[in-house]
Amino acid sequence: MLRSLFLLSGLAAGWISPAVANPPPDVGSCVPIGMWMDPAKEDGIADEALYARMARRPVVLLAESHTSAEHHRWQLHAIAALHARESNMVLGFEMFPRRVQPILDRWVAGALTREAFLEAVEWDTVWGYDQALYMPLFDFARMHRLPMAALNVDKALVSRVRQEGWPAIPADDREGIGDPAPAGAGYLSRLGRVFAAHAGSDVKVPEPDDSDFRRFVEAQLTWDRAMAEALAGARGSAEAPLVVGIVGKGHAEYGDGIPHQLADLGIANAAVLLPWDTNRPCEELAPKNGPAVAEAVFGLAEIDEPKAPARPLLGVFLEDGEGSVKITKVVAESVAEKAGLKAGDRIVEAAGTPMSQVKDVIKVVRRQAFGSWLPMIVERDGENLEIIAKFPPPT
Repeated sequence: MLRSLFLLSGLAAGWISPAVANPPPDVGSCVPIGMWMDPAKEDGIADEALYARMARRPVVLLAESHTSAEHHRWQLHAIAALHARESNMVLGFEMFPRRVQPILDRWVAGALTREAFLEAVEWDTVWGYDQALYMPLFDFARMHRLPMAALNVDKALVSRVRQEGWPAIPADDREGIGDPAPAGAGYLSRLGRVFAAHAGSDVKVPEPDDSDFRRFVEAQLTWDRAMAEALAGARGSAEAPLVVGIVGKGHAEYGDGIPHQLADLGIANAAVLLPWDTNRPCEELAPKNGPAVAEAVFGLAEIDEPKAPARPLLGVFLEDGEGSVKITKVVAESVAEKAGLKAGDRIVEAAGTPMSQVKDVIKVVRRQAFGSWLPMIVERDGENLEIIAKFPPPT
């Protein structure tokens, strides 16, 4: 319906000619570009039928690859189409931990500038992906006064689960999250491949009873359960809104992750919609003897996106300390390693400025140019050391 109306208005204004008003679908991919498809049946779905059906669901997950601008454009179009059919809507975002919910409320109410909003939610340290990819979604929520829900938990909790395991976390430290439903066999298999890929090319897919892998799975389930509970909570309010979740595809595909946890919470008919890139293997749409990747997929063309200018990288993992910033890991062959920085060091000062939080270090490093030097003072074993990080010249 919407597509037809736009085409008719374009013809009336002389913007397009009748010859190109209804171009044939691009069939260069297993999912026609610009069209919806049921991956289980390999049938096309009309836009109106798809959105009308989705607007009646309790929860709709719009999955993404975090760095894809085209995925975020698709999400915005899908949100607008759903909102046209159901204005009683809540938008939930993986990008925000629960503790920043009051900030999201202030943003939606129009009480914060963009800069103040991003600063208050600690975007650079909590999420870190290019904010320009997400701001149109946040602007849509603010423009229409749609409640935004923070779905996630602090990284510290997930990291602790990864190190200690879920059963070892005291109930008071779990941010109110209940015990996750166990992962199914398909999810365990996919997580096993991810685990092996992160560990190195020479590492085999682990056995389910491998203790390190088990903690890895428990960390993933912590994310899944937290987001599912937040989505279910938003749906369970008195207004019973349509809840649209903006989440990474790994948390939503094949009915695993969030949908699996939602089903355990009593919401068995959540929908997953997925953008489909032309270079993705077709066999991933609906594997043999397994569920389809999503309820519906939308074909996207391959876009040559302009790349953001490269920035020098220091090569460290950081966490906030008491009045300083602790280095938890130094990347091999990085600027940091060559400068002599070590795990356990505390960055006290950089470029003559005191460093009390991770975001302070990020700001300083982002101001560095290729070929520049960054003087730092770090505390190691109770002694302050002067270290100079030398960023390489541009290549």
